[in-house]
Amino acid sequence: MKRKIMQRLINWKGKGKNRKPLVLNGARQVGKTYLLKEFGQAHFQNIVYVNLEINRQVRAYFEENLEPKKILQFLEVFAEDRIVPEDTLIILDEIQACEKALTSLKYFYEELPQYCVAAAGSLLGVAINRKQYSFPVGKIETIDLYPMDFEEFLWAVKREFLAAEIRRCFEQMASMPEGLHAEAMEYYRQYLIVGGMPAVINRYLETERLLDVTEVQSEIVDNYIADMAKYAANTDSVKIRACYNSIPAQLAKENKKFQYKVVQKGGTTALFGVSIEWLNLAGVVIKCQKIEHGYEPIPVYADLASFKLYMSDAGILTMKSALPYHIILSGEGNTFLGALTENYVATQLTANGYDLYYWTSEYSAELDFVIMKDQKVYGIEVKKGEHVRSKSLSQFIKKYHPYRAVRFSAKNFGDENGIWSIPLYAAFCI
Repeated sequence: MKRKIMQRLINWKGKGKNRKPLVLNGARQVGKTYLLKEFGQAHFQNIVYVNLEINRQVRAYFEENLEPKKILQFLEVFAEDRIVPEDTLIILDEIQACEKALTSLKYFYEELPQYCVAAAGSLLGVAINRKQYSFPVGKIETIDLYPMDFEEFLWAVKREFLAAEIRRCFEQMASMPEGLHAEAMEYYRQYLIVGGMPAVINRYLETERLLDVTEVQSEIVDNYIADMAKYAANTDSVKIRACYNSIPAQLAKENKKFQYKVVQKGGTTALFGVSIEWLNLAGVVIKCQKIEHGYEPIPVYADLASFKLYMSDAGILTMKSALPYHIILSGEGNTFLGALTENYVATQLTANGYDLYYWTSEYSAELDFVIMKDQKVYGIEVKKGEHVRSKSLSQFIKKYHPYRAVRFSAKNFGDENGIWSIPLYAAFCI
């Protein structure tokens, strides 16, 4: 499946002597291993692949040796294949399982930059935080990989023309032809069910049945839960799981701010704060911080004690919430559909590299998202249908005069009194 990030990998290979070892970071099942192997097959003569989580021999060798030349000799013998500069891609998968392998990347950069070394880590943030790894800051290039966004989903279902037309209409802020608008909304609703996990999309492509995706999504969540038990202490893993399972209930509230009492009666930051950090580092949730003011730079006005949590994939939220598929496909007025829509927009903005914030006023107005792009503030409101009347965005505009005000909804493209009206399916364009 075509991924946007492939071009960044191609650019990385082309850096030559200025190339640093690459670390591809992301949650489990977002497609890191598949992407690196596909990249290697297309742009190198051969690949030397090692999974450090399951291969004890290689892991043990890294624990004893950090010299790149010796490591290369060992890997050649292990793989029974020559490792040639520029022609061989060395893939160190699940690098979080071996601290010394991560440290060795520093020496590859300093001593043998002509070799192409790419690593993938599923719980790298958790492992570094847990074991106090000596992270080779400045010696590696890191790329974060997220679930496939809606544009990549359209590519996967062979609707490249529709994706291109959405981009054209966004860039020109021109209305989509009604037939294409209706088709794009239909695919968008399918995406709310399937989500962006490659294995789930692959199952959907194989069977063309929405009911079949739940099994794969459940397997992914089971893997997340297994990681909680493996990479956290027993008492912590129970708390992490409780926080994760509470997210649908958190988003169902009118006030979507994460509340510890929803996880457990009497819950506090002291009790569950570490669990939230674990989920965030693992990449299975998206954290959206509250800001008290909409001035730039917005990060300095963050209220660190107040935040919303979204699931990193809209399809998994649909599965976890047990929202009936027919409600999503018909666009019926279900209250939770608004929360799902908001979660979807969060995933699209995150995939484009934005840090997420939300704003509330002293008069109970709340703006769903505030982001910074090119040092300019964007205020973003999300509506699940065509009814878009709301005071929150207007208050934010009046008070802070953002560079751009955006409203996502089921309506077509347009400019309404200085507010960009953007269809939900075009969220990937921001």
